[in-house]
Amino acid sequence: MTTPQTLLSNLAKPAQAFSKAEQKVADAILANPELTTRSSIARLAQSAEVSEPTVNRFCKRLGATGFPDFKLKLALSLASGARFINSAVAEDDTAPTFTPKIFNASIHALEKTRDSIDPKLIHHVIDEVVASKRIYFFGQGNSGPVAQDAEFKFFRFNTPVSAHQDPLMQRMLAAASKPGDLLFIISYTGRTIGLVETARLARDSLATVISITAPASPLARASDLAITLDVGEDTDEYLPMTSRLAQLTLLDVIATGVTLRQGQAHLPHLARIKASLASTRFDSVEQDV
Repeated sequence: MTTPQTLLSNLAKPAQAFSKAEQKVADAILANPELTTRSSIARLAQSAEVSEPTVNRFCKRLGATGFPDFKLKLALSLASGARFINSAVAEDDTAPTFTPKIFNASIHALEKTRDSIDPKLIHHVIDEVVASKRIYFFGQGNSGPVAQDAEFKFFRFNTPVSAHQDPLMQRMLAAASKPGDLLFIISYTGRTIGLVETARLARDSLATVISITAPASPLARASDLAITLDVGEDTDEYLPMTSRLAQLTLLDVIATGVTLRQGQAHLPHLARIKASLASTRFDSVEQDV
């Protein structure tokens, strides 16, 4: 069901399977959604080079009763902060045009992830982290640095933590895992064969597998718990940007929850770690060189 919050996201989905004429309407709206809210159906039809009945059918396909109702839903979508700017960078883009595209796409991805995440699932994941005896973070390709960043965050919880990007090491660690071990497997597409097989190996060893991945993906199905992301990024053609930010933020959310769950008793441990860094930094006041 299309809601004001998801309207522009649904317009931009490549899998929406619009007809050629409908796609022209979608492109015209996405090029300037604010202008569309003030436009007449005749003006939009002219801009998209389609007929007015085509525009009207397009609006009804997206759950509106007609063009006026569609404009209202579009205005609500923009007002709710769910603005989407097509993030695909064109060949003729320059810094003034591609810079806001990237920032707006990133903001939208974080907002969409925030609004779609299930708090009960996050609570369950935090339970698993707190109960674990050892934590592994696995990622390959562009998800590898996300796994590495997670190691820097989670080692503070006084539980053995390591991050691994090598596929063979991941398989061996999964096969050697045991009850009480927790594997976080990070993959935006969830279609990397090696990671799915690693998840299955770990579960065969009775370890717990949590994935951050795409909805209904093979990796999501192979996991005990799957935190799914649907940020509309085409990683087959473009370098992943918005998905990586969403993954990092989700890990921040989980790490914060674990910190709060451990409570005051954990603070001296964190204080010792912070104090160990004091001698490695200059004072905040500038020193004469």
